[in-house]
Amino acid sequence: MPDLLVKNVRPWGGPATDLLITDGAVSRTGTPAPGTPVLDGGGRLALPSFSDVHVHLDSTRLGLPFRPHSGAPGVWPMVMNDRKNWRNDPESAEERATRTLGLMIERGVTRVRSYAQIDVDCGLERFHAVQAAAQAHRDRCDVQIIAFPQAGLLREAGTIPLMRQALDEGADWVGGIDPCTLDRDPKGHLDALFSLAEEFQVPVDVHLHEPGHLGVFSTDLILERVRALGMHGQLTMSHSYDLGGVNEATTRRLVEEFAELDVSMATVAPAQQRGLPLVDLVQAGVRVGLGEDGQRDFWSPYGNADMLDRTWQLAFTHQFRADELIEHCVAIATRGGASIMSAQVPRVSSVADRPGLADGDAGDLVLVSGDTVTAAVMDRLPDRTVVHAGRVVADGLQLT
Repeated sequence: MPDLLVKNVRPWGGPATDLLITDGAVSRTGTPAPGTPVLDGGGRLALPSFSDVHVHLDSTRLGLPFRPHSGAPGVWPMVMNDRKNWRNDPESAEERATRTLGLMIERGVTRVRSYAQIDVDCGLERFHAVQAAAQAHRDRCDVQIIAFPQAGLLREAGTIPLMRQALDEGADWVGGIDPCTLDRDPKGHLDALFSLAEEFQVPVDVHLHEPGHLGVFSTDLILERVRALGMHGQLTMSHSYDLGGVNEATTRRLVEEFAELDVSMATVAPAQQRGLPLVDLVQAGVRVGLGEDGQRDFWSPYGNADMLDRTWQLAFTHQFRADELIEHCVAIATRGGASIMSAQVPRVSSVADRPGLADGDAGDLVLVSGDTVTAAVMDRLPDRTVVHAGRVVADGLQLT
């Protein structure tokens, strides 16, 4: 890995200093070897690079002409609308996924957890598209792929063999979705999901859109499986929009159980905050990460490949105003997500934790303009330089 001396930067908005990246890691006390390349930070903020841990690269339409939203409410109608339209775009899924991943890197992302839809309509086509995008940017970004049954595991015959094939071809995670409302067979769904996880020795990610008491019911069944199979640290709950909306006792119990079983949480900063409380999760020791979800696809017109923008949204939807809490959102969007992707990365430990730039931390940085970290989140300026493993991979919103 190349060495790099990053001069005149302000880590997390602190005093200006130099950062040495050697052997892919930050060295705050090391001495650069003669001839080490130098990057002039120009007094900008230095932050750990972003980790998008919930994105659907296979469905993106960024860069294509804008189209009217045609989906109907509900997961199944949205699935059918996507199925009707996704092949009609002028570019292949591979081309769209590769471009969008590039846009994400240009804006500061160097770690991605992407879903790849597996169903009887697309087979492995969309999975292969995400694989191709990851390969195209392999020197700029670390990508993990989730084999994701968007239409359910059981609702259409033939889905499970396709999931098994994707896992056999290298999917890093196995996904599940709405055991009650989509597959309408929670036991059957979880039997199949955890059987695949056990067979291929991969962690589990569950998309949960189910409301209120039903969502809690499904979550309790999922947690039972984790406990019984000893899969501590091997489950991420995604979305889970309504788990904090039942009552205080249930919210407190779920936070405690997530911490006990080391269940992580991936949020996309939805408009209505009825999920488990962000600060309570972190203070309990739960790993929390952020993602952008779909990127202007057949599900939604939202998404712009900018995790700094999504960090603003996380702060805004939680009604955070204090600098400490807005910076906390940055910690979640950067190292919080990294801790979901790798158990070797320490989790964000408190609201005051500002991780990612100490000796031995990954040499992945984003340099951004701003008087303070909060100012950078509020302004979201384009003057950014992105470093991955000691190499500049993007500058001024252009790949290098």
